[in-house]
Amino acid sequence: MGGESELYFELNTGAKMPSVGLGTWKAPPGVVGEAVIAAVKCMVVLVPKWLQAGYRHIDCARVYDNEKEIGAALKELFSTGVVRRNEIWVTSKLWCSDHAPEDVSRALTKSLEDLQLDYIDLYLIHWPFRTKPGSRGWDPDVMAPLCLSETWTAMEGLYASGQARAIGVSNFSTKKLQDLLIYAKVPPAVVQVECHPVWQQAALHNLCKSTGVHLSAYSPLGSPGSWIKGEILKEPILLEIAEKLNKSPAQIALRWGIQSGHSVLPKSVHESRIKENFSLFDWFIPQELFSKISAITQQRLLRGDFAVHKSCSPYKNLEGLWDGEI
Repeated sequence: MGGESELYFELNTGAKMPSVGLGTWKAPPGVVGEAVIAAVKCMVVLVPKWLQAGYRHIDCARVYDNEKEIGAALKELFSTGVVRRNEIWVTSKLWCSDHAPEDVSRALTKSLEDLQLDYIDLYLIHWPFRTKPGSRGWDPDVMAPLCLSETWTAMEGLYASGQARAIGVSNFSTKKLQDLLIYAKVPPAVVQVECHPVWQQAALHNLCKSTGVHLSAYSPLGSPGSWIKGEILKEPILLEIAEKLNKSPAQIALRWGIQSGHSVLPKSVHESRIKENFSLFDWFIPQELFSKISAITQQRLLRGDFAVHKSCSPYKNLEGLWDGEI
């Protein structure tokens, strides 16, 4: 186990998505562009030992407010010949205020303009939640009724046009993904969710494996530097495995994800950590240690309280938002 075959996961579209992407959520302006360039340029030994590469997958979103800076970084990488466009996988996401079918195409066009790209490799519905057009935030007065099937139909149009080479969803529960698979003419290629050793998403994993949808993990390290304040890297089991394998707890968490069959999207703006988070392909976690990770107590870190409201939201409680997976 370990090697070149793990550098990509093949999607139901036939496209190969790099298994490690650079997350850009909470990456501050003035820093995120440099992080993207450092990630793409970083050289990490892979298997076979002569193969070296850097990140080839950047995870973005309109609501992160940094796509313009990322676009400038990508333009620099392309113009200087560091990489070609077809060697980089770029994901973006449709924000909640753009769920109306007539707004979906405009939202992608804006992201493409900011990223200075002709197409996006993967476009995701960011949340199964809708707010009024032009709004920001989660205040009850901007919450709006869901129209997920209509939004998905518009997403299918972007796939048909080639503007989005693959489409998918984010923050969907197992049930919400099941429901989507019933009415979708084009099935989602990816579901991007919180997933790490402290929230392993077993039910969603099983559905994905049985239906050909790829699971991609955001916050694979628990987002310790954000308001989520996940402490998963202090888990005794991860610390024990890290010590035995002479790796960092972060590397164990990320390697666990890849061996579990899903892509991982670690975020960092520090060059040394960017490189460490990609140094995953010339080693593996032996089965007797890997199996210990299943014993870790489970806890969802990003609970989504902001999407819950007794009268204004379609979700009256967290049970409704996550369909019991809480």
